[in-house]
Amino acid sequence: MTVPPVLRFASWVGGDMDGNPNVTAETVRAALARHRALVLERYYRETLELSRRLSQSSSRGEVDAAVLSRAGEYASRFPAAFAAVPPRHRDMPYRVLLRLMAARLQATSRDEASGYRSSSEFAADLQCIMTSLGNHRGTHAGLFSVRRLMRRLETFGFHLATLDVRQDALVHRAVVGRLLGDASWSERSGTARAARLRRAIEGGERPAVAPDADAERTLAVFRAIAECRTRYGAHAIGPYIISMTQGLDDVLTVLLLAKWGGLSETNGGVPLDVAPLFETLTDLRDAPDVLRGLVEDEVYRAHLDRRGKRQVVMLGYSDSNKDAGIVASRWAVQRAQAALVATLEPAGIDLTIFHGRGGTVSRGGGKLTRAVLSAPRGSVRGRLRVTEQGEVISANYGLRGIAIRTLEQAVGAVVIATALPPNPDARAPQWEVLMDEIAATSHAAYRAMAYGDPRFVEYFRLSTPIDVIERMPMGSRPPSRRAGSGIEQLRAIPWVFAWTQNRTVLPGWFGLGTALERAIAAHGEDAVAEMLRHWPFLKALVDDVEMVLAKADLGIAARYARLAGVLEPVFFPVIAAEFDRTVALVLRLKGTTALLDEDPVVQRAIRLRNPYVDPMSLLQVDLLARWRAAGRADDDLFGALLATIRGIAQGLQNTG
Repeated sequence: MTVPPVLRFASWVGGDMDGNPNVTAETVRAALARHRALVLERYYRETLELSRRLSQSSSRGEVDAAVLSRAGEYASRFPAAFAAVPPRHRDMPYRVLLRLMAARLQATSRDEASGYRSSSEFAADLQCIMTSLGNHRGTHAGLFSVRRLMRRLETFGFHLATLDVRQDALVHRAVVGRLLGDASWSERSGTARAARLRRAIEGGERPAVAPDADAERTLAVFRAIAECRTRYGAHAIGPYIISMTQGLDDVLTVLLLAKWGGLSETNGGVPLDVAPLFETLTDLRDAPDVLRGLVEDEVYRAHLDRRGKRQVVMLGYSDSNKDAGIVASRWAVQRAQAALVATLEPAGIDLTIFHGRGGTVSRGGGKLTRAVLSAPRGSVRGRLRVTEQGEVISANYGLRGIAIRTLEQAVGAVVIATALPPNPDARAPQWEVLMDEIAATSHAAYRAMAYGDPRFVEYFRLSTPIDVIERMPMGSRPPSRRAGSGIEQLRAIPWVFAWTQNRTVLPGWFGLGTALERAIAAHGEDAVAEMLRHWPFLKALVDDVEMVLAKADLGIAARYARLAGVLEPVFFPVIAAEFDRTVALVLRLKGTTALLDEDPVVQRAIRLRNPYVDPMSLLQVDLLARWRAAGRADDDLFGALLATIRGIAQGLQNTG
């Protein structure tokens, strides 16, 4: 039985333009060229290794005529490589053919005409060897090794990893407005913009004005995508992700820009999957309506038909968490998934939900298996697309054994989630109503703290090392999405990173305690405890929050709070009270006496690590006070602060 590829790998390193002006058409080309060079080198080395292993002699065993014929053809095509084969090896057909295949891989790397034109040609050579081994009792004499290389080829092709491309919807909007010659474009309603875009796409309009530098930079990316699809194959380019998607017009904008950039087929179609990304709480709630509009739009529906009725939708955890707190954010993502399935399934659209998870719980992190198994029914269906970011990559994939286990767990979770019965627990409807209340209460509590008092911004800036983080030479984009110093403009990564550094980790738990307390008061503790025990969604959420609570240290956080001076008694007692409330209620509802009693391995790891982190935290508090008193001008103090930030991040195994 033929088993199709189970895993695919992608990256947006070199393709993520959102907030990073250094990512351009050239980085798209460079990233894919580097991918190709790496994977071809790997195939070259493994092919040579196979040539050393497959030493069967034609004088002692049989070999398919196809192998002999192909070896003869390649010997004439690569005479220098054949001449380098020692005479004593020339009666070993597999060895000879593999050596010559390695030479053809080298020609491929050099873009020579004699190289492989596609990965399918290399696959045909491997299949020729596999068939011969299977026909002539070679099952235990090399077939496994060749089959393993074939599996790698099926997974990675000649492109190694699909390159996703991403850009902010507002950037597209500004470019199209200029190219259409409409100075009021951004102020028009989404409906008006969509109607105008539809006419431009259907009528084959060209830009009304010559592209300026910004527009040319955007159009060049689509030209690069077109070139790279031709050069590296269709699998080399992934979905084009639109950050901060708000409506149908944002998606149609990408189709028009793609056409203007030369990314268009002879039938007028755009050979590109367009993936709207919904990030804020409002956008997550509006996502089903946006997708409904896309499916009902004649222009976009025609695009979907050409793309095999496939649609990728990306859901963000970070901005919704910063916007609404962890409980409301997770529930909005859960609701959005269920609503997207209900919207697209009747329309016959094959939906893939792309989870934009960060490394920390506050940004959607946590145990992937738990998240998959708690997803709404029908939202997985044999496919899962998810980001792995930051320190998570090293932790989950840095060692071969752990990497294999991580992938096994992910695949296993997808298989189980796909096989689960479609009908949820009969109690689910009443749990969802109660969860609506819990999310609303948590949202209100979080907003009252983070956004209710304008002085909180100053408290945040004084009680965390955000002013150090903003100066750190790290990350691919500036810490703020827009101009300004407010929380709204700050990106989610530095927001979470700063709260993690001062050991409060506020975005990972604030609001849950108040929400649970009011739910218990209104519905009884037994009802909430039953929901926690039997509903995978709530259990996964509370388990993730419990881990964050265990990593936090309010004793250390109090030292940071004192840096805020007169603002400390205004905000820190409220934070501490909510922390104590959340810890107490989590323990009560779970029936445990200490955080993470149900996960002793993680509990022990945190207890062992935290005492080593505490001195660095106390040192950071002192350094922050001295650095700020010196007008933030002392480079030696700044260097010491950077060392403490790195140390705390390593100790807690979390950044942003």
